[in-house]
Amino acid sequence: MAQGGSLLLMNTYLRSFPLNDKKLTHLGRSLLSVFALLFALLTPSHAGAQSDIDLSMESAHNVNEGVLKFLEKAPTKPVHHHHNQILIDQNSLSSGWVSLKQCHTHLDPVPRAQITFREGFVRDLKVDISTKIEQAWIEGASVQLTNVEPGARLCLSAQIRAFRDTGNGYFNLTNGPYMRKFLDGYYPMRVTLAIDYPPQMLELIDIAPQVQPGFKIDTHKGAIRIDTVFEGELQTLIQFEKL
Repeated sequence: MAQGGSLLLMNTYLRSFPLNDKKLTHLGRSLLSVFALLFALLTPSHAGAQSDIDLSMESAHNVNEGVLKFLEKAPTKPVHHHHNQILIDQNSLSSGWVSLKQCHTHLDPVPRAQITFREGFVRDLKVDISTKIEQAWIEGASVQLTNVEPGARLCLSAQIRAFRDTGNGYFNLTNGPYMRKFLDGYYPMRVTLAIDYPPQMLELIDIAPQVQPGFKIDTHKGAIRIDTVFEGELQTLIQFEKL
């Protein structure tokens, strides 16, 4: 969530539809800048059938209960990977719009899902790649999915209004919270961020959290790369100063 909560400008949710009216599980949620992703709502029968191999073959009694924990060693089995490429250009400083390319791999299988964006804060939304998903199509400010299979991959592109001018020549890109939630616990999740910005116009000031085991940061002039595997809820803040 953006700082203070009230700065949340644009949401996107990936939501599964149950086979009956009882909503049992919430499988995960992440947010890019002011950009959120929610996995949810397996049916009781589906959840019961998956009790021994729930989510990515992980055991429910091993889930984290919400405290952020970076994992120095990634789980043996692949976990949901949320990869984002963000391009901040000259126009972003005045408009707040940035270019986004977003890919999801190792998605949890669900019969139906949707990714929903807040009206007015996304434009030029497209499905670029869809594999092991029966159908994926744009409907208004959303992407609709049916029959997501194990090993599915989904890639989207869009313009998102996600770059905030905080005044006095400073700008923020706020990411989070990222999470992959099951009932009251959290499963491991991998998030990578690749952010490119005009170095002749912006100077990187700070990134939070700071680099540490399980949270890798690589910076070069005009480029930021973050790669992390974690449990719980993760929020990041990237601060720039206008040159």
